[in-house]
Amino acid sequence: MLFHSFEFIGLFLPLTLAGYILLRRQTGQRYLYVWLSAASILFYAWWDYRLSWLIVASILVNYTIGKKVNQRPPEKRRKLLVLGILANLTPLFYYKYSLFFLENFLRVTGNPMEFEQLILPLGISFFTFQQITYIMDAYKGEAPDYSFFHYATFVTFFPQLIAGPIVHHKEMMPQFDSKSKTFPHLSENLIIGLGIFSIGLFKKVIIADSLATVASPIYQQEEIGEILFFEGWFAALGYTFQLYFDFSGYSDMAIGLARMFGIVLPANFYSPYKARSIIDFWRRWHLTLSRFLKDYVYIPLGGNRRSKIRNYANLMGTMLIGGLWHGAGWTFIFWGFLHGLYLTINHFWRTYFATTQKTRGWLYAGTSWILTFLAVVIGWVFFRAESFGTAMAILEGMFLFNGIEIPKAICPALVSELSWITISEQGGMAFGKSIVFIVFAGLIAWFAPNTLSLFEKYNPVLQPTGFAKDSSSFRFQPSFWWVFFITVLLYTSLLEITQNENTEFLYFNF
Repeated sequence: MLFHSFEFIGLFLPLTLAGYILLRRQTGQRYLYVWLSAASILFYAWWDYRLSWLIVASILVNYTIGKKVNQRPPEKRRKLLVLGILANLTPLFYYKYSLFFLENFLRVTGNPMEFEQLILPLGISFFTFQQITYIMDAYKGEAPDYSFFHYATFVTFFPQLIAGPIVHHKEMMPQFDSKSKTFPHLSENLIIGLGIFSIGLFKKVIIADSLATVASPIYQQEEIGEILFFEGWFAALGYTFQLYFDFSGYSDMAIGLARMFGIVLPANFYSPYKARSIIDFWRRWHLTLSRFLKDYVYIPLGGNRRSKIRNYANLMGTMLIGGLWHGAGWTFIFWGFLHGLYLTINHFWRTYFATTQKTRGWLYAGTSWILTFLAVVIGWVFFRAESFGTAMAILEGMFLFNGIEIPKAICPALVSELSWITISEQGGMAFGKSIVFIVFAGLIAWFAPNTLSLFEKYNPVLQPTGFAKDSSSFRFQPSFWWVFFITVLLYTSLLEITQNENTEFLYFNF
């Protein structure tokens, strides 16, 4: 079931929310856990009921191991920790990575074979990482002994189940554990939640899906030929903004949906394309994944506590794991390597050169932003491409290896003025549409206040962002014009859904 489907918006959500409110007012907390976890399993099974057993089994195994860990003294917990990590990683490896490693092994041994791809269970990377943190914290004595349905609700809570944010039991369990039978902020939560959900829905179905029509046809060509200048940039920038508005839109919808139930999720995005360094980018992009990689990969590897060389090696190892987490493919691994290299260069620069900069005016800031954004765009080319050949063809086009072609309808004067530009007789409409979509998306990503800033007064997420506040005074407040604005976004999105239901969230693939 998708957030941008009529069965979710018109049936599942209102029934689940109504049941939650009624049960909280009339019965004990246990029944709330049963209701939410059962509804969330139904939400998960709607996509493919044949794989719903996996998440149920994962919950049972992790809950049992966590309970056993809590019952043992600290010195006797290590074997259970290893068992818990293996129990989580084994199904993840089987469904997501086994064929990748098998095919590459057979290719190296001279017996290449192609296998039919396994169906990847939705959200397996997310709920696997989420439960690994629980097991590791139980090992350290930092995870209380929860009831089964309390734990099941934490894992399956449907707003964040399929594509994050990756939540932590310390921040979620206390919220679910409220014993109050009243909703002191019910109307506020519903209004704020609906507002954030509507903005996320608009990002997904209007902006991201429009950009998909620009980028996807180029990446999905069966035989990639010469990619020209504008075609290469349309593919790169189209996907750069499509991925952002797709995943950011999903995260907004998750935050809004959870808020309707009185639950506050952690932040996942904070204007990442405004970053002026790769370090800053990873503090803004997919914040909960960055937090997990830092706390459970980078720091256990040694973090920055040792030599500079070891620190850089830890950064590279962490980003390689981050690349592999996104997908079983060499392009994903190379994307992780690129960002590991970017971060190494960034840290090296800050250590040995940036400290000598006495003044950092607008030129330094602007140059830093351009270089950071360009590095991110190049990385996304490899992230999206099915092969290195496709990625290199697009990069060659972007950097003028194959020339420039412009439709005659765009600027007829160029026919006689610029002989070094090829003029095509067709494609004017698609060319103009691509420019409009990309410019529109760029203006919003670079200059508009983000969703967290818009609702800042109402504490939309758990952690303080730690970033400078937008200078814009454009903030949500209960007023006719804000209600009108949210209504227009919601109506426009629902109208688009009626005409185009065959879409998916990109991060469902990861």
